[in-house]
Amino acid sequence: MMSYTDPEMMKQTDNTNAYLLTPDTPAQGIGSRLSTLLGSKATRAWCYQFLLAALLAGFSWWLYNNVVENMRNQRIATGFGFLEQSAQFAIGETLIEYTPRDSYARAVLVGLFNTLYVTFCGIVLATVLGFIVGLGRVSRNWLLVKLAEGYVELLRNVPVILQVIFWSVVIRNLPSPREAIDLGIFGFLTNRGLTLTVLQGHSAWHLALYALLVAVVLSAGMSVLARRLREQKGRIIPVARMRVALIIGLPLLTWWFAGAPIGLNQPELRGFNFKGGFTISPEFTALLLGIALYSSAFIAEIVRAGIQSVPKGQLEAARTLSLSSWQVIRHVVMPQAMRVMVPPLASQYVSLAKNSSIAVVVGYPELANITNTLMNQTGQALEAIAIMMVVYLIISGSTSLLMNLFNRYVAIKER
Repeated sequence: MMSYTDPEMMKQTDNTNAYLLTPDTPAQGIGSRLSTLLGSKATRAWCYQFLLAALLAGFSWWLYNNVVENMRNQRIATGFGFLEQSAQFAIGETLIEYTPRDSYARAVLVGLFNTLYVTFCGIVLATVLGFIVGLGRVSRNWLLVKLAEGYVELLRNVPVILQVIFWSVVIRNLPSPREAIDLGIFGFLTNRGLTLTVLQGHSAWHLALYALLVAVVLSAGMSVLARRLREQKGRIIPVARMRVALIIGLPLLTWWFAGAPIGLNQPELRGFNFKGGFTISPEFTALLLGIALYSSAFIAEIVRAGIQSVPKGQLEAARTLSLSSWQVIRHVVMPQAMRVMVPPLASQYVSLAKNSSIAVVVGYPELANITNTLMNQTGQALEAIAIMMVVYLIISGSTSLLMNLFNRYVAIKER
């Protein structure tokens, strides 16, 4: 059965529907748009987030007022004005000038620099050891594999604080300065630390350091430029040797033209201790070895997992091209393994920075140790803990930010 529809009737019906769908007044149009806006998932999500932020802000304000009111009732002073007062305590190891007459703020700054110093040294040492042991874990040598496995299992399963205490006890039981272990031209090892022979102070070394920093920046720029040319235009520029020559040559030339000082500052036994040279304290050594060795065991596993994530077919293809073992690692394995390794490496670096607070048990004057002394002297517990929290938060956040930037740099961009 066929139906017939009049075209004029259809046109009138469409006009009627269009007229019915058209709002009669501007108010109806605004209400329709408002209901549509409130009904969207994105709007509801933003409202929930705003509500949660408001609740957190209100709870924080209530908690702050409650703490301040209780402290007032107990007649405990609040505020950070005490940082301007004289500290009146000595600090054994400082990277900047400090005397007991300086302010508490200066003492906290000394602790911050000591924390950054041990953290930087620990990251470098843990990374080097971790990569060496990680490569040993995937070696074809059975003995090397077992030694690396024993290293990882031993250090990873012993608490880091026990490792710091262990190294502190070991160093304290070394011979006294009069019976020091002679390391030849390098220095002496005693229960008061490692005393090393160093170069004599000269302005040429400062200029060489600045030249090294400039060379590193230029080398990084060359690497980025070479990578862009390779990705965009397919041009391969061998910059590896030029970068090495720049990093070594520029500081060396600067040192040469600045006078080329070659004098040595050798330690000598005078009285009950050595004078001259550079002494690494037992507290710093114990802390550095404890946190670095502990983190290196986890880094070794990260390196092993990253290397094993590379498909074996690519390794076989690289070997068929007659590439050496170093070339396979440098050009095939590491560029792909780094994508897997960098995120957990960032976590380990942050953990290492926070583990530096264990220095309290061995007496190394880092941030937590100095802040505890400040808290005991002034009674400003809330402010002292807040300073530590903020500083460690900044250190951890900065470390994560740098590692995220490095992760973007090493990532293989899919096209």
